[in-house]
Amino acid sequence: MYSVQDLYDQHGQALSLELVTGKRGMRRRIKLPEAHRPGLSLAGYLKDYAVKRILIFGKVEIQYLRDLDSNTRIERLRIILSSDTPAVIVTRRYLPPKELFKLCEEMGVPLFRTPMKTMNLLSRLTLLLTGEFAPTITLHGTLVEVFGVGVLIQGDSSVGKSEAALGLIERGHRLISDDVVKVKKREGNYLEGYGAELTKHHMEIRGIGIINVAHLYGAVCVRNFKSIDLVVKLEDWDDQSFYDRVGTDEKYCDILGIDLPYHILPVKPGRDVVLLLETIALNHRLKDMGYNSAKEFKRKLLEMTAR
Repeated sequence: MYSVQDLYDQHGQALSLELVTGKRGMRRRIKLPEAHRPGLSLAGYLKDYAVKRILIFGKVEIQYLRDLDSNTRIERLRIILSSDTPAVIVTRRYLPPKELFKLCEEMGVPLFRTPMKTMNLLSRLTLLLTGEFAPTITLHGTLVEVFGVGVLIQGDSSVGKSEAALGLIERGHRLISDDVVKVKKREGNYLEGYGAELTKHHMEIRGIGIINVAHLYGAVCVRNFKSIDLVVKLEDWDDQSFYDRVGTDEKYCDILGIDLPYHILPVKPGRDVVLLLETIALNHRLKDMGYNSAKEFKRKLLEMTAR
């Protein structure tokens, strides 16, 4: 459950929010990732009016209310405020009309002021709420940025995920999160991975313990979040398994409804896993640029066979 208190604690400073009244309603639930200006609703037109959105009062709304007499003001405000209204925000540091102040205090609706302009606040608040309401999942693995590509390394415990990531960091690549990766679906078309606040920039290496990558290698070797572009699963080499040697059969895995390129990388002594992960990332960048090495090789082979 996402409440007004959560919004205030996490983004109150960024939005320059100042609580005027309605403190007892800070636990009100925000049910929709939306905010809107009352507009025509103040004039009494309530068709399709959504009572569950955060209300934004800008310059036009405040001036309109000032032109009304006190009784009409109370009547109009009482119509648009309800027990489902999460909060009310007055922009441009305007003083809320006393009727609005009184109703919010009476109904326990948090009333805020901010110096931000109305449209700036609407855009910023909608973006923040969309992010907070985005589908989220927690995965086991290590997320690194390799040549600008977000690579999620997965595999069984002790297969060497953290060691491979450490080798990549040693070569100048960046760590986003080790062991626990939180994944959020952004704008409905891409995934963003980040770490828990407690374990941010830390890694667990068996035989060594917990290390702080930012302190050991510098701030340039860590990132707070990164889009996930592909998934690589490390597994112990099995002589009985068949591993793709050409690469024409592309595999995908589904995470939160989005298909990501998926690679199985067998591990055994003598294989340079770090180099192979770099190669996978570079090959992915080539494919994004429209060049597929495996398909190009297959095309040439078919042409040669035909001749």
